[in-house]
Amino acid sequence: MRTIRHGGEHEQEIRRSRFICALARVDTEDAARAFIAGRRKEHWSANHNCTAYVLGEHGDIQRSSDDGEPSGTAGLPMLEVLRRRELTDTVAVVTRYFGGVKLGAGGLIRAYGNAVSAAVDAFGVLERRELLVVDVFADYVLGGRLESDLRDSSLTVREVSYADRVRIEVALPEADLPGFGVRLAELTGGKAEFEVRGTTVVEVEP
Repeated sequence: MRTIRHGGEHEQEIRRSRFICALARVDTEDAARAFIAGRRKEHWSANHNCTAYVLGEHGDIQRSSDDGEPSGTAGLPMLEVLRRRELTDTVAVVTRYFGGVKLGAGGLIRAYGNAVSAAVDAFGVLERRELLVVDVFADYVLGGRLESDLRDSSLTVREVSYADRVRIEVALPEADLPGFGVRLAELTGGKAEFEVRGTTVVEVEP
């Protein structure tokens, strides 16, 4: 799944109506509802404040509201953009100030969908990847060189600590684990050990 790089506000004018799309990163339904409530309070005089959000590691929680627009012409097209972009932990509110020209059902569907799509394009997206967290242990004499080699690789070095031995915490894709073991043995002459400690989710450029 992906999420937006950051939240913000993006405005378009379509046939004299103002469509203001606000996006935010959220991780609970309470946070999504609070953001929606805040936008509705800020734009209390708008004709409509339509909403959509997707939450959860796999985007399992999905909600939308047309807020008075004809059924299926606002919230659902907004939600469909979030689904199509594979976004999660994201809430969208599109505020419409009516400009006097009716758009019709098809026009509304395009306008609300385009408002969200344009905002996503403006703020950017990050891809979420689940990585293994691996602790590497080595003697002090090897630690400095090993840390340097690991940092120069494509791996993510998360933390380095010094106790009775050097511990270097790295994150890597599960598929890379066998090759990592081989590489570690080559770098240290078999004198380093590692153990998988769990998983973490990182956000990277798609």
